[in-house]
Amino acid sequence: MNQGNTHSLLIGYICWLFGFFGAHRFYYGRPITGTIWFFTLGIFFIGWIVDLFLIPSMDRAADLRYTPGRVNYNVAWILLAIPVVGTLGAHRLYMGKWVTAIIWFLTGGLLGFGWLYDLWTLNRQIDEVNRTPV
Repeated sequence: MNQGNTHSLLIGYICWLFGFFGAHRFYYGRPITGTIWFFTLGIFFIGWIVDLFLIPSMDRAADLRYTPGRVNYNVAWILLAIPVVGTLGAHRLYMGKWVTAIIWFLTGGLLGFGWLYDLWTLNRQIDEVNRTPV
């Protein structure tokens, strides 16, 4: 079991403001329901309103699931979320993934598809980096 605080409740609620697009669900490592929220506007806003009350449990679950370490989840997510910065691969530079960061920079995040991939996998990528001994 993990004892670190990997995700921020404040950032979770800020993402929830755009949660009808699934932002908070991607942030907390729930890409399938994040995608469902994206295509259904938070299941027609009902699920989005319910999530207002579920965010504390999503935060606790993410804190238990993911490994804290040298790469801060919040910083990486913020770097991905800022449109120009995320498209240029700043979050990948921050994680130490220089080769893919350069590819992102030269291709605009592989024409946007890489950005979608990272929405689905960023928590897992950071977890992997944090589990790797330095």
